[in-house]
Amino acid sequence: MKKSFLALGIALAALTSCKQFKKGPAGDMLYKIYEDKTSPLIKEGDFVSIQAVEKTEEDSVLFSSYEFDRPSLLVRQKSIFKGDLFEALGMLSEGDSATFKISIDSMEKKMQKPKPKNTKGKYLVYDIKVLKVIPKGKLDDQAFKTKLNEYMVVEMQKAKNNEGGRINGYISKKDLKSKIKVTSSGLNYIVDKEGAGQKPVAGDTVSLNYKGYLLSGKVFDTTLPDEAKKAGLFTAGRPYEPLKVPVGGNSTIPGFDEALMLFNKGTKATVIIPSKLAYGEKGNPSIPPYTPLVFDITIENVVPNRAGAPNVQILPSAPPAPQTSSQK
Repeated sequence: MKKSFLALGIALAALTSCKQFKKGPAGDMLYKIYEDKTSPLIKEGDFVSIQAVEKTEEDSVLFSSYEFDRPSLLVRQKSIFKGDLFEALGMLSEGDSATFKISIDSMEKKMQKPKPKNTKGKYLVYDIKVLKVIPKGKLDDQAFKTKLNEYMVVEMQKAKNNEGGRINGYISKKDLKSKIKVTSSGLNYIVDKEGAGQKPVAGDTVSLNYKGYLLSGKVFDTTLPDEAKKAGLFTAGRPYEPLKVPVGGNSTIPGFDEALMLFNKGTKATVIIPSKLAYGEKGNPSIPPYTPLVFDITIENVVPNRAGAPNVQILPSAPPAPQTSSQK
């Protein structure tokens, strides 16, 4: 499932000089097709798995499925306007790759999609690689759903089987083998700076700053305003300050909870959390299933639990921690 965004970008760039954009069959769409297979074209109602990059004409990336190490999954719908992305998909078949330019004005008027602030261009640009097509054809809804479920089971098993290799590949790429330590649960961590303060025990509250990201480097949350701005995540009004977390009580994802009990006050560390200690086979709205997480953390303070439960915050967006067998 994993595919190099950089490799595709280089391949597309190499073809740019010999392929000019053509006018689409309708509307303001422009397109270039790089690979054109002989498979049947994508029809309305067909299921499609694609790798996709959405960017401005100035090459500012707005979305990339490669950052999630997962394809985007959708069903081709009836076009909303002439020359929209659904019509673009209808020009492709399984195995094709192409670039489409879709009118920003049309998306604003017909889809209420706001124009990005960082572009003066007329179009949004979509680089698309079609990985899989499951035709709806004459299948009834139940039979079609069954085919989709079978496909998803296979894809999820691939993601599960490949996770260990992805973590090892990340560790090798970052040259961390000589520094990494692994706990009995499978949590990987590197201490960048050893703290000299108190180490927390269950019931204590840890105050920390962190940046959470995927193996691709995509940041999904942080307590640091500068990092939030760099990642395009900054939210006005959010208090960017150290997070307070009670440790040892399953108040957050298991790997994060375990990691916080490893480090003294003042420690700076990086932890690599396998999905079984994070969001597992279900994922969450922003984290795909079987996705390892990386956190850069700084332990700012450790507050002993002397007078009952402290007033704490919980890791943003974290669902309730999975129950242990003794809790069920």
